[in-house]
Order: sequence, then C-alpha cells, then structure tokens
Amino acid sequence: MDSDNRSAAQRATEIYAQTVFTLAELISSGSTRRQVAAMVRHGTLVHVRRDRYALASTPREVVEAVRIGGGLSCLSLLTLLGVFVHRCAEIHVLVTPGTSRLRMPTERAVRLHWTVGPGRQPRLHVARFTDAVAHAVRCQPPRAALAPLDSVLHHGLMSLEQLATVFARLPARYGPLLALVDPSAASGPETYMRLILRAMGVQFETQVHLEGVGYVDFVVDGWLVIECDSREFHQGWDKQVADRARDIAAAGLGYVTVRPLAKDILGDQRAVRQALEQIIVVLGPRLGSSARAGFSRKVR
Repeated sequence: MDSDNRSAAQRATEIYAQTVFTLAELISSGSTRRQVAAMVRHGTLVHVRRDRYALASTPREVVEAVRIGGGLSCLSLLTLLGVFVHRCAEIHVLVTPGTSRLRMPTERAVRLHWTVGPGRQPRLHVARFTDAVAHAVRCQPPRAALAPLDSVLHHGLMSLEQLATVFARLPARYGPLLALVDPSAASGPETYMRLILRAMGVQFETQVHLEGVGYVDFVVDGWLVIECDSREFHQGWDKQVADRARDIAAAGLGYVTVRPLAKDILGDQRAVRQALEQIIVVLGPRLGSSARAGFSRKVR
C-alpha cells in the first residue's frame, strides 16, 4: 500500500522542479568547478553522466533515465506522478534527435520515445507532461491506455480540452479513445469495469449518490451496485466494517451490492463479466426498477 499522501499535483510540482543541471547551469548559478566537485564528493550532487548533475533528492527512476541519455516519460513518469498505470515493466525514456552515447539500463529493460510536441523540452530530466501522455496513448493497447487518461483528468493534471490538444497531434486512429474518457473514474479498476459494462450492453451510472450510503462506483439497471475494491483503498478491518455498513444501508433501499476484486477486474475480466451476467439474469427479474419501486413503497 502506497503511504505517500501527496496529491498528484503536489508530486508534479516536485518532479517538474529543476533537479538536474548542466555544468554551465551550476556555474551560472554561482558555483565554481571546484565547488561542484566538492558537492559530488559530499553526496549533495550526483554526477549522473557527462555534463549532467542531479540533486541527491532526485527520484531514482529520473536519475536512471538521465543516466541512459534522456528524461523520464510515458508510463514511468505517469506512475511517479501517482497516475494509474496497470503495468510498467520497462523504464520509459524520452530522447531527442541527435542524442548519442545512450547507455544500457542497470535494472530493467528500457523503451525509448522521441519528442512528440514542438519546441525544446523545458527540463533535462523529464518529458513535457503532454508528451508523456501522448507516449502513454501510443505505448499501450486501447483498454490499458484509457485508464491512465481517466486518471490524469480525475487528478486534475489536465483538462479535457488540454487532452484534446494532445490527441490532435496523434494519428487519427487514436481519436475514438478520447470519446471514451471519463474523469469520474476514481481508480483504474473503475475504468476497466466501465468497459466491461459497456461490452455487456447494460444501462449503468457512475459515481451515484445514495441517501444514507454515500457515493457508489456503479449502479447497473437501477438496482445492482458495483463497488470496485482494491487493496490500496479497502485494507484494514475498520474499512471493511464501514463497507459492510454501506452495503446494509444500500440493501435497505432495495439495492444489491457486489464487490469484485481489483485483481480480477484487471486480470480475469471474462470471469467478472460472466459472474455479473449471471447475477443480472437471476436477480434482475426480482429487483428491476418496477420491483424496487414496489419494495420502496412497502418499506415506507
């Protein structure tokens, strides 16, 4: 479980602050060559590669990208910012045309990306955020790419209008993905569940507020509540107690609640879909909108 309580915006502010410098930049800020060498010896600076110096506080992934010969981008950068990414086995590095003497990664495989947007990159150590998002769209299958896009909007790192400008620079084949983006998705599993429900052809609403219950992730066909449980947000007995109280309160309103696990939503989606279809077939005729209306009149 991630114990870092910083928001994605706070992480972005810190990561996009200048933490990697050329020797010329250090000298122009008032340091001498001898002082730079002393800071390296004392561990205040890390001499990452030729003419690249990083503050000791620079994240390890960023230092590795600079050591390879570029800046962190794509899924690696989004993950560092707290954006949902399903899988990121490689380190994703932005390199600019003309970059030479690229080094091999020391810990895992590397995937190189090239500049998407116009103009010079404003930072040596990380890609422009718009470039990182564009790389993430092109680097994954559509289903996997949609979840980070939802997450970027949900965390307020980009507006829908700004995201549209990113897609305007991408090949037209990626255009349909933009229409599927939904910032109401508070987690990656919610994005995947939304796609499962769309494929099932059922009617559903997202982030529905039920009186006495609070917001629930999905309400399907007016009676089935789906909550996407993950270890990150549903760990600990106190949280389980709260969830069970919510389920009982929802049942009192005539709703049935199911809680598929995030690992199944992200993994065995066929089994999740089959289970939901079976629940709807068995309980739907009893708990459809007309049946629930009658139940509500009785309990009142």
